Amino acid sequence: MEARFNALQCASEKAPMSINTSIISKPLPREMEQHTYAIMRRVEGSHWWYVGRRQIIRGFLESISPLVNAAADLRDGTKPSPEILDVGCGTGANLELLSEFGKASGVDVSAEAVAFCDARGLENVKQAVAEALPFEDGSFELVTSLDVIEHLDDDVAGLKEMRRVLRPDGRVLLVVPAFMFLWGVQDDVSNHRRRYTLSQLRKAVLKAGFEIERASYWNISFFFPTLVGRILMRVTGVRPESEANITPGFLNGMLGMLLGAESSLLRHVNLPFGVSIVCIARRIE
Repeated sequence: MEARFNALQCASEKAPMSINTSIISKPLPREMEQHTYAIMRRVEGSHWWYVGRRQIIRGFLESISPLVNAAADLRDGTKPSPEILDVGCGTGANLELLSEFGKASGVDVSAEAVAFCDARGLENVKQAVAEALPFEDGSFELVTSLDVIEHLDDDVAGLKEMRRVLRPDGRVLLVVPAFMFLWGVQDDVSNHRRRYTLSQLRKAVLKAGFEIERASYWNISFFFPTLVGRILMRVTGVRPESEANITPGFLNGMLGMLLGAESSLLRHVNLPFGVSIVCIARRIE
């Protein structure tokens, strides 16, 4: 199954009229397009994709929480709250979730994103780039990067910087978009450089000095609707300012529950394909 999707991936990257060619041929801004931050802040509390994604992230946080807490215990012999860093924290909803699992700090390349975090009362948020984090070596037990490294020109450099600020045996939790043939409007407005296959993400994570403990596709529920919808948008030329504006509001609750239900499945098995990928890796020396 993955071999078939990899073939589609290769075809999409080689196609002469590919929608993806601009991510290779010209430099892109580090930030998302400016209008997307206000949209994110407005919808991330209720839109089905954000709600379902947080449910899945919560499941993985719960699974690694004992390991993260154990690393924090070793820091000075007490039982301090784990130090967590969210790289690319956006407008702050994920920081609120992470705060349930430890002392959460955030960085984002966008001054507007940092301002949204400040406005919602989140502390310890700084403006910084992922490749040059403003923290000492070994400052955190857990680093999260949730749909971020696809924005980086050099994803391995960003991952190496996350490794630097992790304590030995610290964990990184990554979420990235999957498959270049799923490229759509949201990738454009977010200034993504790439979407990944599982093997491509594994290669980057290993090269950065991590040991992979778990990696799986997720969002299998909406894989085919996403594929069909993005093909239709390419064919018709329809380009909303954000794909977050497409779903009628009354569907958000049901769709969010459907996506979030994958969290239970992911506790037991890895999924063979999906719209996104999740990865847990450990810093090794």
